[in-house]
Amino acid sequence: MQRLDHPLLSPSLGSQRNLTNFHFGQAGTGRKIYIQASLHAEELPGMLTAHHLRTLLTAAEAAGQLRGEVVLVPVANPIGLAQRLDYKPMGRFELNSSENFNRNYPDLAAAIAPTLLDTLGEDAGTNVRLVRQAIGHYLQAWRPDTELQSLRRALLMLAFDADYMLDLHCECEGVLHFYTEEPCWPQMTELAHFLGSCAILLARNSGNQPIDECLSGVWWRLADRLQAAGRKVPLPQGCCSTTIELRGELDVTHAWATQDAQAILHWLQYIGVIDCASRPGVPAALCTATPLAGSETLYAQGAGVVVFAAEPGQTLQPGDLVAEVIDPIEQRTERVVAGVAGVFYARIRDRYVTAGGELGKIAGAKAFRTGPLLGA
Repeated sequence: MQRLDHPLLSPSLGSQRNLTNFHFGQAGTGRKIYIQASLHAEELPGMLTAHHLRTLLTAAEAAGQLRGEVVLVPVANPIGLAQRLDYKPMGRFELNSSENFNRNYPDLAAAIAPTLLDTLGEDAGTNVRLVRQAIGHYLQAWRPDTELQSLRRALLMLAFDADYMLDLHCECEGVLHFYTEEPCWPQMTELAHFLGSCAILLARNSGNQPIDECLSGVWWRLADRLQAAGRKVPLPQGCCSTTIELRGELDVTHAWATQDAQAILHWLQYIGVIDCASRPGVPAALCTATPLAGSETLYAQGAGVVVFAAEPGQTLQPGDLVAEVIDPIEQRTERVVAGVAGVFYARIRDRYVTAGGELGKIAGAKAFRTGPLLGA
């Protein structure tokens, strides 16, 4: 194992933060797996999972079982981790700019296509190498002018040439669920099943450029450009990425983290990055994949105290009661019901909501939304 510390751009006199990664295995000996945790810094289950995974990876490396390389970033957002306001963690948005730490990553396909596409030829492996080389040159030339941008660049520098990218997040309250782009789903199916995902949400482009789609999206976007230009050039999906929501913010236990780390280890064994005596069997699926555009977000019309009638993981039908919003001044009760059939996979943690506030999400099977599909 090798530890590397990457200094971020200093935002002010006398202050300096670092991004730290742990590197297992040898580059060029097999596939590269990149795993990061807690880019939304108050989402801590992934950080604890990374802690336990590090122990497993250290043991596998010591036993000579690594047949590729794994880059682990257990604390992906040292900026957000230090942000607190009135004793409360504020790790989703950078306070200086109000930007979401997991939005606004660069469109790599647009950046490299003008100088790259004419260089691609008939060999798929060579094309993958040329794309990664072009992305690397773009990132090397990028000169961030803020600490946030330097964090984005540092993360991408670690991940841009990975075959697989796992981004560990969590909901306020929820069951384990899994986001991935449609072109990645065939390669990521087994990971979702090893983890025991209770909802799997697919989109070709969810919008707002989160880091996972920045890394996987460059490949299908370049393939689309080649097709539109009438060029029959082989370009595989060189990076498959996923955002894994490890239940809720309070689900920070050794039991859950050990289970999740073991599931990731079994997947690494399954794909051959870690050698083992017998390949693990893939567990049975707990759900079917559904379109992210079919996910219904429930909102409160008025303000009040929230009393949930539905629990995370519960399968709902249209009309089922999800929550009541109680206005104790007017003695008024607002009933919030499901509009689609599906798994109630996430809900808010606070039990007071303001008018128009979000309450929860249901994974519906039929797409009905358009435009950006991710929340703030």
